[in-house]
Amino acid sequence: MVNPEDFKLTTTELFEQSLSESKEQHYILRLYIAGTTLQSLTALQNIKKICEENLQGHYELEVIDVFQQTEAVIIENIVAIPTLIKELPLPLQKIIGNLSNTEKVLIGLNLLPNGT
Repeated sequence: MVNPEDFKLTTTELFEQSLSESKEQHYILRLYIAGTTLQSLTALQNIKKICEENLQGHYELEVIDVFQQTEAVIIENIVAIPTLIKELPLPLQKIIGNLSNTEKVLIGLNLLPNGT
């Protein structure tokens, strides 16, 4: 027999569940690029498309050219370009590459469940 008490959630659990299910979450993203290289421009085009299709009105995208802001590479521990960093919502996530694999980007942004 099922005990209803087994399904009660704490206030904290309910709050965390509502946050994870909220479509109103605001995303803060930073894309580190290297000038106008093909990989950098492709990554920029891909992330803009992904954001507009999946996060419309709920994101901020900052593009940082490491040629103009070299200290950013050290501060953020950037090891490859292009790199996308998802600052918010937590957890922090880094995605390296030109972001052409939309499914992997959506998983990295926690917009799709990880299939593993």
